[in-house]
Amino acid sequence: MRVRSFALLAGGIFTTGTAFAQSTEIPKPLRNPLDKVSAADYKAHVQYLADDKLQGRLPGTAGYQMAVNYVVEQYKKRGVLPAGENGTYLQTVRLRRAFTEPGATLRLQASQGSEQALTYGSDFTFYPNPAEASTTVAAPLVFAGFGISAPELGYDDYAGLDAKGKIVVVTREEPKQFPDAVRLYNTDVLTILQTAAQHGAVGVLLAAVKPTVHLPEPPKGVVSVLGTDGKVAVSRTYGGPQLRVLGSVSAATLQRLFAGAATDTTAALASLRAGKPASVALLPRLTATQRTRYQDVESYNVVGKIQGADPKLRDEYVVHTAHLDHLGVGTTVEGDSIYNGAHDNATGVASLLEIAGVYSRLKEKPRRSVLITMVTGEEMGLLGSAYFARNPTVPKSQIVANINTDMPTIIAPLLSVVALGAENSSLAAPVAEATKALNLTVEADPEPAQNRFIRSDQYSFVTQGIPALHIKYGNKTADGQNNLSLQVQKWRARYYHKPQDGMNGQFDFDAGRKYAQLNFLIGYLIANNPTRPTWNTGNFFGERFAKK
Repeated sequence: MRVRSFALLAGGIFTTGTAFAQSTEIPKPLRNPLDKVSAADYKAHVQYLADDKLQGRLPGTAGYQMAVNYVVEQYKKRGVLPAGENGTYLQTVRLRRAFTEPGATLRLQASQGSEQALTYGSDFTFYPNPAEASTTVAAPLVFAGFGISAPELGYDDYAGLDAKGKIVVVTREEPKQFPDAVRLYNTDVLTILQTAAQHGAVGVLLAAVKPTVHLPEPPKGVVSVLGTDGKVAVSRTYGGPQLRVLGSVSAATLQRLFAGAATDTTAALASLRAGKPASVALLPRLTATQRTRYQDVESYNVVGKIQGADPKLRDEYVVHTAHLDHLGVGTTVEGDSIYNGAHDNATGVASLLEIAGVYSRLKEKPRRSVLITMVTGEEMGLLGSAYFARNPTVPKSQIVANINTDMPTIIAPLLSVVALGAENSSLAAPVAEATKALNLTVEADPEPAQNRFIRSDQYSFVTQGIPALHIKYGNKTADGQNNLSLQVQKWRARYYHKPQDGMNGQFDFDAGRKYAQLNFLIGYLIANNPTRPTWNTGNFFGERFAKK
């Protein structure tokens, strides 16, 4: 392994502000522990976790418990200390899967007094309510454009709009006038719900703007996390007890809701596309009724600790995460119904286990402590990481950074990377240093339309004010074509979230080895730096969340 090097301080601790010296080799304290990261061991982890006997690692099943037991066993072998609840490696995550029962109704009361019943499936659908098994909501309607309230950015769909006690209708068309980070945050459904609740709404209807024949049903129900008090603690589709109804309506239904209003959908949508709010009171009044049934199960995050060496800084933590869950058993595709999740995300778990192995071989640990954390419920909406980030097993204020590992897509040699989120904070510096050490280059995201930064577990930490990043593949290839993103797109069409993502697929386990080494180096640099990471001045996510 030909690499550039870290500079040694007296006593064997590596410097951090300018971590690399001019020499061309990693110093001995890191060289052997890193060299012993094994592609064969990496493959063995993936092979076990993606075996049919684990039945796709669906949370709450025996297969997921087998994965938990495997990780705990690997932690113990590597000397990783328990950092879960009550002296264990586990943090309990209570999952509630909610389903809308048949018979849901949505009735429109026009201004003349006549009532119209809308048709479930073609005119509207409801998302199940994880907190109320039976709901009836009768309320007037308002149209709130994109559902964005960001006066500090010069845009507010709620300016002058009275939403208190009303059902808010918002378009799912995305605004074009905002930078990516701002757009991603403000158009996230949870942000829309929270904004509506802050303005006093009792419900939200998400409106399609293009004609559709049928609106999609929420697949396999909607999953939330219950807190120890039995109340909803984390959900992607629940904005709090005040918001009692969340649904989707078709473009044709949206037209009906605008009947008799001061403007029509054509003018309102044209205004929004021009960057101007088009909020308006709508004349009809809606009555929504639904019943919800629940399936509650217990799952677990698995949390281990590498104790830091500095008596003061060891009480601060760098958190490595990877999601342990996948989709379980589902629809048969080409004769197979077990969604093994080899790439997604057995490779991420393997990376963290190999990182733990490097730490076990270090004679001297970094200044800060490191948490190796496998989270549950990522495939259900980042639930395990969101619960951990809000309720960590260590003081939240002492978590300095998160490095997430989700589906590195090791199908070719690792020659370059994309560091999703590193541009938001001082984490860009250790990324630059570690990639240089491994002769890797850092590139811009080749697939910005995938919105990958908010789609994996690092985002759970960002929303709690903790700088975070996620290392993904770059575009560089050995043949100079530099088209790896195209290869990944072809791979994704064939394997992603399908039973075909098993051990018979395409792998480059040497790339997995290098990926684990890289993530170790990034985490090590952060853990050893006496200065904790900071958000960049004026960064949107830092400004929005750093005070949490």
